[in-house]
Amino acid sequence: MTIRTLLTASLATTGLLVAATPALAADDGKGLYLGIGTGFSSLKNDDDEIDNFIESGSEDFDVDDDDNVFKGFVGYEFNPYFATEVFYADLGRTRLEGNNGANTDLESSAYGVSAVGQLPITSWFTAFAKAGIAKWETDVDGNLGNANVDLEDQDGTDPVYGVGAQFNLDPFLIRAEYERYDFDSDYQIDSFTASAGWRF
Repeated sequence: MTIRTLLTASLATTGLLVAATPALAADDGKGLYLGIGTGFSSLKNDDDEIDNFIESGSEDFDVDDDDNVFKGFVGYEFNPYFATEVFYADLGRTRLEGNNGANTDLESSAYGVSAVGQLPITSWFTAFAKAGIAKWETDVDGNLGNANVDLEDQDGTDPVYGVGAQFNLDPFLIRAEYERYDFDSDYQIDSFTASAGWRF
């Protein structure tokens, strides 16, 4: 299954759940929640794709892409099957280590909104999938030793999607999730996080 197909299926499933459960929204909605989390990130791309992303003109570098992720989110659960979330994520730093001793750091962050389709397994355990849109920025610092190349910061608006599981210990919640921030085909960040939150 391609990424585009997965994203389309997630959005379609979410739409069907919303259409099929209007009564539950009034009776069983749990309302507002928020949370913070941390974890680690990993880059999906090879050297050629990273070079295309920052337009460095060089592929002579090693990639150190294992860094900490910090995130915060605020959501509203309309019913047991559907919620929406706004989020902010500091996706950490990717370091390009040039063989000539020069380094370039790529520091990324993103914020946006996601639709969340939920599947309650028990009263205390829920699986979920999400799809949304993220406004992202990548600050590029360094030149890999080539002072004639002016590396520019990058930004854009692209999809984010993921899956996870949540323990409901009302009013507390604990979740683990995987997300992919699809900046473009040349720069895709995977994040793996654990979060704690509170329901109101």
